Amino acid sequence: MGRFYQTAIRPILFKMDPEVAHERAIAALRLAGQMAPARGLIQALFGAQARHPTELFGLRFPNRVGLAAGMDKNGEAVPALAAMGFGFLEVGTVTPKGQPGNPKPRMFRYPAEHALINRMGFNNKGADFMAWKLGKSYPRGGRKVPIGVNIGKAKATPLEEAVLDYQASFRILASHADFFVLNVSSPNTQGLRDLQEKEKLAEICRLLKLEADAYTRKHPDHELPVLLKIAPDCSWEQIEDILEVLLAVRFSGIIATNTTIARPGVFSSVHQAGGLSGAPLTDRATDVIRFIHDETGGKLPIIGVGGIMDIDSAKAKLDAGASLIQVYTGFVYGGPGFAKFLVRGLDRS
Repeated sequence: MGRFYQTAIRPILFKMDPEVAHERAIAALRLAGQMAPARGLIQALFGAQARHPTELFGLRFPNRVGLAAGMDKNGEAVPALAAMGFGFLEVGTVTPKGQPGNPKPRMFRYPAEHALINRMGFNNKGADFMAWKLGKSYPRGGRKVPIGVNIGKAKATPLEEAVLDYQASFRILASHADFFVLNVSSPNTQGLRDLQEKEKLAEICRLLKLEADAYTRKHPDHELPVLLKIAPDCSWEQIEDILEVLLAVRFSGIIATNTTIARPGVFSSVHQAGGLSGAPLTDRATDVIRFIHDETGGKLPIIGVGGIMDIDSAKAKLDAGASLIQVYTGFVYGGPGFAKFLVRGLDRS
């Protein structure tokens, strides 16, 4: 199936505008997810169960390969994606109210480099829509894979009021999430990465942890882990500050990393604003994971993401200290069998 995708399906998709292709793929998966026979076929073709499931954050992950945020921004295609071999899914980024995102075009492919640049800007239909969709199509209690919800700041919200957006989305989606991811690292919302500064981050993380603890006290059977997603462009000193904050407020873990604003190699002559993902990010993301693991002595669980394009790059993230991994650009280039390919390869390695 992988070769068929590479030779027959991907060329058709890659003739389309990247965002159009993405929207059509999500629409097809949304439709397939509504039909039990279609879900069963997807599961039969692409389902993947690791020899040894992973227990982390009090959750059971059928395998260590997850889908990163950005693919299913509104939680519309979760049933089909859950059948596609992933051990967990992260939906979003979602904001309290829907917003259109940045002007188009805002996504660009670089097939020779196995890379993407995007400046989407958190386009989504809002937290209420996602809550309705998840509650209807993939409710808690009957899930085969955990669902993480990635929450962000709306474009119109002043930076000093950002925490209100995170709190609002958390409250709307708490009963539908298995874990939350606080996104302060997208390069495509102006000023957002300023929230990674120590004092600002400490306040936001403290208040979100209070939200999670208060929710768990009311719902003792539903603990809500909260993780932070960081940028690969932080200096080692900035990462040290971030880790100090996360350990102090007892965050559940960290996701390393988001897309990069760096333009290495051939991208030095590419003049497109936005976050670069895919193969050019591989080494930097792995270095950040290793640094976090070494600095914390492995005390802070890491989900590794960034440039996982094959089994070797997936294994490198795990060897560097990640407990779980996520893919996005590798899935775009590798196709629907990519998660199964990685799961089986990691089982053999």
